Amino acid sequence: MKTSIETLRLGAQQTLDELFAQRLIPFALSARAVESLGLEEYIVRFHDARLHSVDVSWPEGRSFEEMVRAAVLDRVSRLSYPGQREAPVRHQREQSML
Repeated sequence: MKTSIETLRLGAQQTLDELFAQRLIPFALSARAVESLGLEEYIVRFHDARLHSVDVSWPEGRSFEEMVRAAVLDRVSRLSYPGQREAPVRHQREQSML
């Protein structure tokens, strides 16, 4: 059975909503479209200026939502944006005690 693109978009949106509700991403995202790029490769496009899209590899045996979650978390972790909190800087003495 083939999964429709609209079903994939809805699954991606549900995943995005969960990530935002769990505060795992700093802003809400809206899945505008899902496009197939080839065998097991998709792009999820967003309505957001900070993050336009993510590429999603979807290997057989894995859930699409699981792969969207991983792709979004990875991509957001590499973003820099106004208001982003920087990681705390440890003093040299504190680091040597670790």
